Amino acid sequence: MEFDFTWLLLGLPLAFGLGWLASRLDLRQLREENRRAPKAYFKGLNYLLNEQQDQAIDAFIEAVQNDPDTTELHFALGNLFRRRGEYNRAVRVHEHLLSRGDLSRADRERAQHALALDFLKAGLLDRAEDALRRLEGTPFEAQARMALLAIYERSRDWQQASDITQRMQGAGQGDFSTRQAHYLCEQALALSARGELPAAQTLLLQAASTAPQAARPRIELARLQQRMGQADAALSTLQTLAQTTPAALGLAAPLLVEAALASGQAEQAGALLRQHYEDMPTLDLLEAVVTLEAATQGSATAARAWYMRHLDKEPSLVAASKWLAGETLSQEQFHPQIQRALEQATKPLTRYRCAACGFEARQHFWQCPGCQSWDSYPARRVEEL
Repeated sequence: MEFDFTWLLLGLPLAFGLGWLASRLDLRQLREENRRAPKAYFKGLNYLLNEQQDQAIDAFIEAVQNDPDTTELHFALGNLFRRRGEYNRAVRVHEHLLSRGDLSRADRERAQHALALDFLKAGLLDRAEDALRRLEGTPFEAQARMALLAIYERSRDWQQASDITQRMQGAGQGDFSTRQAHYLCEQALALSARGELPAAQTLLLQAASTAPQAARPRIELARLQQRMGQADAALSTLQTLAQTTPAALGLAAPLLVEAALASGQAEQAGALLRQHYEDMPTLDLLEAVVTLEAATQGSATAARAWYMRHLDKEPSLVAASKWLAGETLSQEQFHPQIQRALEQATKPLTRYRCAACGFEARQHFWQCPGCQSWDSYPARRVEEL
């Protein structure tokens, strides 16, 4: 049977037409997908700008499904999940990015940093620490070290915190000497609580040497010396504090009075307190002067005259209330209920207030319990601010 070439001539145009039609269909589908992905992306961006995060997430998910190789969409989606508090979903997005073999080094480091932030925001500190340590030697190194420092402070791992601040200071990220002195003081307090007083004293001396202008090491050292029965040494330490950091002397004023009376040097301590009070009339220094003069002169009335002197310098409700509390007035002159009302009104005025977040407390903190800032409490009461 002979082959009929007529069918071949008819089949060639048909095959060509079918191939052309298939190519047009594929090209149309590709164009539709390319148009769909940017459309979803810009839709999500518009939702994001309008603070509609739920709709933005849906649009970005659609864009990622249409083009799973787009890393920027993954980063945007992960950041949105983190901002909404959906940390598990953010972790999955960034872990998926890290599992890709075609990811560039810069994007891999970026994804590692984003994953560390996910763990940090979720409160998974151990996993966050591991993720942050992987960022050493990357452009995110400085940020990672700051985050690690926050973790160590939060977990009160003062040795690790001290180590990382030394690396940060060596890398030129700032001066952390005062912060390092705080860490040494915290370790010294832990040793002191266990009764290891000589070891605690060694750390406090090291802290004072690390940050000579810091007030805390010398105050804690004087308190420890007083506890060890070294009243003369405690008084000498506080005298040094008055020279290096005079603004902080009010914080140690009660301790100064105690050390002066124990060492028999009340006269010298009184002169020091009066001199600093004249330069800086604070309520803490005023109370220390009154307490010391009442103890040495035996006349509380003469000592309370300092409250009136303070009122000549500063209009203080606290000083007025303390003066009235010690005066013997007839019921017609001054009703006792008024005194109680004054005492109640002055209680908030005797607190300390954090300059960073406004958290108030009856005692002075070196690290704010509210915002965790160091040295954010001025050495003055609320009334004096």
